[in-house]
Amino acid sequence: MLLWTTAFFASLAAAQTYPPDVVDQLATASLSKVKDWLAKNPQGNCTLETAVRRKEWMDLTLAQRKEYTDAVLCLMSKPALTSSAAPGAKSRFDDYIVVHVQQTPRNHGSYWNWDRYAKDPAKSPLFDGSEGSMGGNGAKAQYNGIMIPGAPRPYDRIPAADGGGCVTTGPFKNMTVNLGPIAPTLQITRNPRSDGLGYNPRCLRRDVNKNSATVTTANYTYDLITKNNNVYWFQTVMEGQFPQGKWGVHAGGHYTVGGDPGGDFYTSPGDPAFWLHHTMIDRVWWIWQIQDLEKRLTEVSMTRTMGNFPPSANGTLDDLSGLGVLAGDVKVRELMSTLGGLMGKFCYIYE
Repeated sequence: MLLWTTAFFASLAAAQTYPPDVVDQLATASLSKVKDWLAKNPQGNCTLETAVRRKEWMDLTLAQRKEYTDAVLCLMSKPALTSSAAPGAKSRFDDYIVVHVQQTPRNHGSYWNWDRYAKDPAKSPLFDGSEGSMGGNGAKAQYNGIMIPGAPRPYDRIPAADGGGCVTTGPFKNMTVNLGPIAPTLQITRNPRSDGLGYNPRCLRRDVNKNSATVTTANYTYDLITKNNNVYWFQTVMEGQFPQGKWGVHAGGHYTVGGDPGGDFYTSPGDPAFWLHHTMIDRVWWIWQIQDLEKRLTEVSMTRTMGNFPPSANGTLDDLSGLGVLAGDVKVRELMSTLGGLMGKFCYIYE
């Protein structure tokens, strides 16, 4: 087993351009647990050898990164499926935003390893505006920063950084944002509909913010994974404990992008960088799960509504989850495992 693990990660090391952080090292050390679990719980043709490997953005080749951004641009060129419910939806990409807006109150490829770029994300290869990036920062614009409700001073505000205006470089420099805002962190023209689903075309704006990135370094993620032994506390710490002045890695990552729609809790999927951030969220959950797969593959917590507002029953593995017109409902239990979940359609791990 030791030889297998060593050989597997030696092949990965050859392709890495960044040294592994403590979270990467934990993931590596934990793969033997996954192998043991699969030996006891075989998942058909899904094995560690056959699983798709989700890679960090800069571990992709330039060609692969361009293929990714080209696919996003392709979605933006396809007609929407949700226009009857959301007149502002003009593309297949917008459909995903509509679903997020509609489902935010009841649930909330490649990934972005926050720690790699946390010191200065605006100058990182993820946001430097090059052809292999996810687009550049926004132009400098004055605004007051991002308020964190319920947090004590000085943690009640994330200071503005050096952006806030329109993105003018990279693959998404000509992107049009159509939906929202609903809960903006910048001064944005209001949407013609109260639900944010009307047509409101404008540029993509960002404030790639190293002040927010300070809470996304590897030590925070490592402690999140190793110091929370049940899913309630794992989720609570990840989401942030604002009254204690703790932003959490989830909010920290969102507001590292900031801007519009990235800084809007409801319409943030409208910034393509959202998807890399939330794939990192999935990676962190996966690493947490594989510390004790027998227990954690069936752990759910909290109620069916965000913040239990309005009050609702506790969530269960038999609750339904779906993506509206994009994918039918399935039981939550089918979405818990990356190896054999969704009736065998899930078969992936993270490098």
